[in-house]
Amino acid sequence: MAAPLSIATWNVNGIRAREQQFAEWIARDQPDVVCLQEIKATADKVPASIASLDGYHSCWHGHGGYSGVALHLRKARFPSPPEFAHPPFDRETRVVTARLDEALVASVYVPNGGKDLAAKMDFLAALEAWVAELEAAGQPLLLCGDINIAHTDRDVHEKERKPGVVGQRPDERAVLDRLMALGLRDVGRQLDPDNDALFTWWAPWRNMRQRNIGWRIDYVLASRALAERAVECRVLAEVGTSDHAPVLARFAG
Repeated sequence: MAAPLSIATWNVNGIRAREQQFAEWIARDQPDVVCLQEIKATADKVPASIASLDGYHSCWHGHGGYSGVALHLRKARFPSPPEFAHPPFDRETRVVTARLDEALVASVYVPNGGKDLAAKMDFLAALEAWVAELEAAGQPLLLCGDINIAHTDRDVHEKERKPGVVGQRPDERAVLDRLMALGLRDVGRQLDPDNDALFTWWAPWRNMRQRNIGWRIDYVLASRALAERAVECRVLAEVGTSDHAPVLARFAG
C-alpha cells in the first residue's frame, strides 16, 4: 500500500525576500515535497539558513534575477538522495524533476508571456510533448507550479476577466485542456469544483489579496491514479508576502 504524501508548491517571488517566511512555513507544515518557483537566485545566492534545508534533500536551480525553481524532498519520507534532473526543454531554469516511488515530480515555472507570448507558447508546446511522452511510457506524474494560465473564467475574479488577455487566452487554456486529456487532473479543482473564489495570485496593489480579487494560476496536476488518492488541496493565503500563495495537497496512502 502506498504511503500518504503531501506536496506543496509556491511561487515565492524572490527567495531572499521570503527567507524567514519560507523557513517558518516549512517548519509548520513539513510537506513531503516542496516545489518553488521564481526563486530569483543562483544556488550560491540562496540564504545560508535555508540553502541546505534542514531535513530535506534540496535542489536550487536558478541563474539570476528572475525565474528559477527549486525542489525539496523530506528525508523522513524519502531517505535516499534523489537524482534531480532537468528535461530538454528547460530554459531559463524553469524546470526541475525528481523521481519518487509513485511518480515523477516536477516543479515548473511557465513564462508569464506578457512580454513574449511566442516564447510562452513554445515552452507550453514542449511541456505538452514531454507530458505526452511520459504518459505513453506509463510514467505517473506530479506536475506542480506556476503555470501562468487561468484554466477557465471561474479561475479569475469577475473584475479581472479580460477576454484575450495573456493568461486567459483560448490558445493558452487549450494547452491545459490537452494536458488533462493526457491524463493529468487538476487536484485543486477536483476537490473544490464549485468555488468561484479559489485564487492563488493577486495583483500587488489596491488590497487585491485582502479583497480576494485574484487569479488561480498555481496548480498541483496529478496523474489519474494519484489524483484519485487526493484528500485535500488548500490555498494557504495566510502564508507569506509573495503575490502568490502556496498550494498544499495531500494524498491518502
